[in-house]
Amino acid sequence: MHISQPGMEGGNALADVLTGKVAPGGKLTGTWAKDYGDIPNAENYSHNNGDVQKEYYTEGIYVGYRYFDSFRKETAYPFGFGLSYTSFSIRTEEVCPEEKGGAYVTVTVKNTGDTWAGREVVQVYLSCPQDGLEKEYRRLCGFAKTKLLEPGEGEQLRIPIPSKNMASFSEEKSAWIVEKGQYGVWVGNSCADLEISGVLEVEEDTVIEAVKHILPLQEPLKELSCPKDLRLLLDRAWKEEAKARGILPITCVPVKETAGSYPVTEAEKMAEELTAKLSEEQLTAMVIGEISKGQGQALGSAGIMVPGAAGETSSCLEEAYGVPGVPMADGPAGLRLMKSYEVDRATGRINSQGIFGALEGGIFADQTVHENTDTYYQYATAFPVGTLLAQTWDTGLVEEVGRAVAAEMEAFGVSWWLAPGMNIHRNPLCGRNFEYFSEDPLLSGSMAAAITKGVQSCNGVGTTIKHFACNNQEDNRMGCDSIVSERALREIYLRGFEIAVKTAQPMAIMTSYNLINGVHTANSKDLCTVAAREEWNFQGIIMTDWTTTMPRGGSSAWGCIAAGNDLIMPGCEGDKESILKALAEGTLDREELKACVKRMLRVIFQTNAYEASVPYEAGR
Repeated sequence: MHISQPGMEGGNALADVLTGKVAPGGKLTGTWAKDYGDIPNAENYSHNNGDVQKEYYTEGIYVGYRYFDSFRKETAYPFGFGLSYTSFSIRTEEVCPEEKGGAYVTVTVKNTGDTWAGREVVQVYLSCPQDGLEKEYRRLCGFAKTKLLEPGEGEQLRIPIPSKNMASFSEEKSAWIVEKGQYGVWVGNSCADLEISGVLEVEEDTVIEAVKHILPLQEPLKELSCPKDLRLLLDRAWKEEAKARGILPITCVPVKETAGSYPVTEAEKMAEELTAKLSEEQLTAMVIGEISKGQGQALGSAGIMVPGAAGETSSCLEEAYGVPGVPMADGPAGLRLMKSYEVDRATGRINSQGIFGALEGGIFADQTVHENTDTYYQYATAFPVGTLLAQTWDTGLVEEVGRAVAAEMEAFGVSWWLAPGMNIHRNPLCGRNFEYFSEDPLLSGSMAAAITKGVQSCNGVGTTIKHFACNNQEDNRMGCDSIVSERALREIYLRGFEIAVKTAQPMAIMTSYNLINGVHTANSKDLCTVAAREEWNFQGIIMTDWTTTMPRGGSSAWGCIAAGNDLIMPGCEGDKESILKALAEGTLDREELKACVKRMLRVIFQTNAYEASVPYEAGR
């Protein structure tokens, strides 16, 4: 089990497990290969091939267990694997079509041990037809975790299989399709410990969702393909096994995927009214982080309202219209803030310690106590990092963590938490895998949705899911171009974001540093507008990662706005000049700028920085 950065109570938790006080109940969220060279992108990943300018996603859809399972490659520890001091039986009661489309699985889980109470994770996988699109052998399509079961105690779980989880993306048809044929339903407690438990029969190809093409390849990409003979062999094998077990196919009718619809809110009306009054200068200032408070350098240099916070939105409308700057805090394991700060007695101003005061608890900052100041303290909880949280496979628990983070956000006056990170564990050498959830998009999306629901159940605070998208390596992360097919992009790297948006509507999305197929993500209208807003009906704001527009060859500020990337952080004079110049030259439409500002205001009006806050309500 991954126990790196387990939070401030991690030592006690580990001690409880090692001493037998509690039985462990976690499961791996990534595949542990026997050898690094067994990973399909091992040789060419990041710096391994000597080229950090372009990252070729040659493995296509075969990421993590999808590769090892499909190619019959042995692993050290499979995806979903985990041990306990007790044992469990998992019995499938029924696999049935859902009235509203898709299907569900009902299982009974029993603690068959005689000493320890424990919890078990039930995982449901699908084998999809191989007659049309090439597909992985099995994919995770649902999961659930039991309550704490005493020895001999059982619990029944109902696990849905939505139609979208049965679908594959066809680049030819630009659509998510559930192809006709038989779908094998597997039930167990890891990718390597599954039993065929049902067969769903789809009688005709069904388009779940038709979409526009996005981010087309600009150069050829040769993707890994599993030999058809092997795919058909595995396909026949599971069907014969199902037949031998007396499992008969059940007709399943998939239904079309629809994004949620949202009413016009009071915040929307207020935002539209105010946006119409603003000058070009004011509009421009609103889409750039607070320049006047010294945010032009790096993370943590702008903690004025909240010392050590990552930055603030513009307060240019505060005096005239009462629209405050909104503070936001980073942190993959809870809020990253300064432990202590000084306030000048005469002026009431906070003595800024810049970036060094915000990093690593301020150990790099000047520790001098100045005269005529008062020292204040703020302690934030260190929670387990993303991978560790996801290894619980417990969305209810992760939602509780979100509520705990939200309580501290309210206490310290933070509105946006720049988390969770939810990029895919594509390769174990990625330097930020620890803060991401999993190699699987369903698990990643479910965890991001859970923590977002927890945070946003509290007044005026919200999450920022990131990094959107394909931030799967750290070498040259501000200039690396991810070369990826649209199918792999949609099925693997965007799918988790889609699930989080449609399920929980986070307040914000943060774009990544990298390019995708030659386009900086912050400048990608395909990502920010077409995918997030038009397809998923995302209602929040989209912001850049920090200093994206500053490096030579980076994102352009005006391009961010044209793409629908609403907020440029941390903000500098060059960003302002870029936008105003583009407006004057006609390369940026004023209506595009107004749309970004309106979205910004709509969300700001629902934060704890603005008057009496309430839990965030997505709306247009």
